[in-house]
Amino acid sequence: MSGVSEKPGRYQRSTNGLVGALIVTLLAIGTFVVLRSVSRTDVEVEPEPVDFAAAAEAARGAGFDVVAPPSLPDGWRATTVELVQTDPARWGLGILTDDDTFVGLRQDAASVSDLVEVNIDEDAVEGEPLEIESAIGDTWQTWSDEGGDTGYSIGYDDQNVLVYGSASPEQLQELIGLLER
Repeated sequence: MSGVSEKPGRYQRSTNGLVGALIVTLLAIGTFVVLRSVSRTDVEVEPEPVDFAAAAEAARGAGFDVVAPPSLPDGWRATTVELVQTDPARWGLGILTDDDTFVGLRQDAASVSDLVEVNIDEDAVEGEPLEIESAIGDTWQTWSDEGGDTGYSIGYDDQNVLVYGSASPEQLQELIGLLER
């Protein structure tokens, strides 16, 4: 075996070969992306409804006096529940109306201005108080922002409640009328 070399075989390496391999790889990736975008259909994801009434009852059973409606208007569905029982406790609901606009409910010991800044807009404008009959109180402070969101706040005991969202003011006021302690 005198004619066998013990050095591994080598192939020619060049910058042109590297650039060519990169172009082929990018073309393969581009073709894949184009084919996926052409063959893919838009997937519409519906949020799953949550049992907010059971969560509210559990919170009340644990001593947190949460504000919630006993039920929602026809076609409305609760999609999120937030319950934090640490000090300070807070409660929240995310609701979609029958026309898929958003209504939010937040109950917290935080100041109204903090709730408004986080949930509506840091530049939300305070409007005139509005009389809305509810189990929490009848004089609600109004809020709005340039993006079309509306909110209503009220304080009771050591808590503040904010009802807000992109839903119409009538829909927000309808939820306020349903709230119970």
